[in-house]
Amino acid sequence: MNYHQYHGVDVVNGPGTRCTLFVSGCIHQCKGCYNKATWRVDSGHLFTQALEDQIIADLNDTRIRRRGLSLSGGDPLHPTNLNDIYRLVQRVKTECEGKDIWLWTGYRLEELNSEQRLLLPYIDTVVDGKFEQDLADPSLKWRGSKNQIIHCLNS
Repeated sequence: MNYHQYHGVDVVNGPGTRCTLFVSGCIHQCKGCYNKATWRVDSGHLFTQALEDQIIADLNDTRIRRRGLSLSGGDPLHPTNLNDIYRLVQRVKTECEGKDIWLWTGYRLEELNSEQRLLLPYIDTVVDGKFEQDLADPSLKWRGSKNQIIHCLNS
């Protein structure tokens, strides 16, 4: 898996102070996407064990009270990302007590295949649906267009 950016301290992508990972790879390629640079799976940087370990360390760092991890992109549920995302969310739930996980995807929940659905028990909140420029609304919290739905799964 590749990623574009990692923010160890983020207050924009989900509630509270968070760690946020923007992964590479997106099949949806929504018109008006603000993050087109993440569409190609080979763009950005290689996601390494060192970065995965850093995310876990940042989530457990008591100097800054982080609420959880946000996964965006690109699309964390892109087929090339699933193995690394699955390993990461398992580690967060095992090693980072009380941290929630938010995930943004262009897929709708009902469209997920069996492999993508394996991640859902680890995800607290999913924001699903493609960004639709005609339905864009900057006043919406945590989503870009009115068609996108915030699903509270395990909160």
